[in-house]
Amino acid sequence: MPIKAIPELFVHELSDTYSAEKQMTRSLPKMAKAATDPELAAAFEAHLEETRGQVARIEELAEAAGLKLKRIKCEGMAGLIEEATSMMDQVQEGPVLDAALIGAAQKAEHYEIASYTSLILMAKKLGLAQAVPLLQETLQEEQATDQKLSVLAEAAQIEQAQQA
Repeated sequence: MPIKAIPELFVHELSDTYSAEKQMTRSLPKMAKAATDPELAAAFEAHLEETRGQVARIEELAEAAGLKLKRIKCEGMAGLIEEATSMMDQVQEGPVLDAALIGAAQKAEHYEIASYTSLILMAKKLGLAQAVPLLQETLQEEQATDQKLSVLAEAAQIEQAQQA
């Protein structure tokens, strides 16, 4: 059945984002394990805990707003995870793989940043005042993670990768 109204679209997009976050809880441990830089592995592990909180926050938001999340699979995140997994299989372990993991993680973060930005705009239009701060909190976490990944990308391991 086609989506015809913004409230339906909001539930669909929230459900899609929920799926994306749940997929990330399964992918981040693999990325942490594949990372050779201890700081990068720690960043993935820290973001895993943060992501679990983001999943709980979506559940809290849905319950508070009386929304029923749909059981859908976020195909966008599935594709990004598939790409990251492929990189883990193709790239030699070490600084080059760490660089590839950072790139893959940033792609996922940017996807999530776009999702939360759209959800915030829709929540405001729908008058879901209780949803906005929860969504903004997650958006800020995603932006902070992206910044941390950028700092790691600027770190020495990338310089080492150029010399390999």
